[in-house]
Amino acid sequence: MIAEQADKKKGETSPITVQSVFYFVMPVLVIVGALIAYKSSAALAVIGKVSETGVFTPRGNIIPAVGASEAGLLTRTLNYFLVIWPALLFGILISGAVSTFVSPTWLARLLERRSLRSQAIAGLAGAPLMLCSCCVAPIFTGVYERSARLGPSIGLMLAAPALNPAALILTFMLFNYKVGTVLLAASIVAVLFTGMIADRLLGETTVHCGTDSWQAAARPADFLHFLRACARVTVRLVPVIVIGVLASMIIAQMIPVRTFNSPAAQFLAIIVVAAVAVPLALPTFFEIPLALILLGSGAPIGAALALLIAGPSVNLPSLLTITRSTNWKVAAIVAASIWTLAVASGISVSFL
Repeated sequence: MIAEQADKKKGETSPITVQSVFYFVMPVLVIVGALIAYKSSAALAVIGKVSETGVFTPRGNIIPAVGASEAGLLTRTLNYFLVIWPALLFGILISGAVSTFVSPTWLARLLERRSLRSQAIAGLAGAPLMLCSCCVAPIFTGVYERSARLGPSIGLMLAAPALNPAALILTFMLFNYKVGTVLLAASIVAVLFTGMIADRLLGETTVHCGTDSWQAAARPADFLHFLRACARVTVRLVPVIVIGVLASMIIAQMIPVRTFNSPAAQFLAIIVVAAVAVPLALPTFFEIPLALILLGSGAPIGAALALLIAGPSVNLPSLLTITRSTNWKVAAIVAASIWTLAVASGISVSFL
């Protein structure tokens, strides 16, 4: 009798479970699919143009040629947002969808703490998004606050720009294979270990968001929660991103420009370029022409590689976002990790 009642109860709850899964998963998949389609079409166009011409010229007057200021600070900042706003909007929508539709229990089970498996899952989830650091920052906030998993959340945030498949293809096309191979290896190391290091050094995370009663019921009328989540992310993070972009435009003027003849000067160039590139806000692919400009100015190949690694991986807006969602120590560890990888990779290419 008890077994029959259990079977009956199971049969009654199955349709609700299927409905819940469909209701929660589909909005996230639709938004992510639209983003991948948008970014892929743009990336394929850029790759095709580079394949035909052998030259990559970025859109807009955003980052001035090294040592020259072609536009004012506010103009370059505005141009930056004119380029990235669709991707930033997608980042906000995905963050809102994760906060609204993804079960924190399921996400916490998928992303185990301090596990290479969960870091790899986060990397595989982030790479196809092909977002710059600014645009993926809202997704970091959504995943971290929903899962309470710091390491994988950082891994996903780093993977979107650092393991951007189109950017990697362009790097192999415009630079030698040694540069492309070291860049790929450094990016994988950053995704797999930076978050784990931060998590291990700082101990247990305290952020956790339980499943709401409305979410358990899977009521379509509560789609308004999604809009509220998007508005909340926008109010919290967009001002931080704007401030970070303004500051990074000032930092862009600090990229060294002169001929580096001695080994000591080349070593110093790698360190300085990596330090400047960490907070620098760059739209997708913009690190590539900047690296080529550095090479044209006489900088060593290691300095160009340091820019290719540190430039897209993080920036001041994304570091400020990490600080707002966690604390400054986490942001400092992420910045130090990326800087160390950029310097070590640059030195290995230039001197080893």
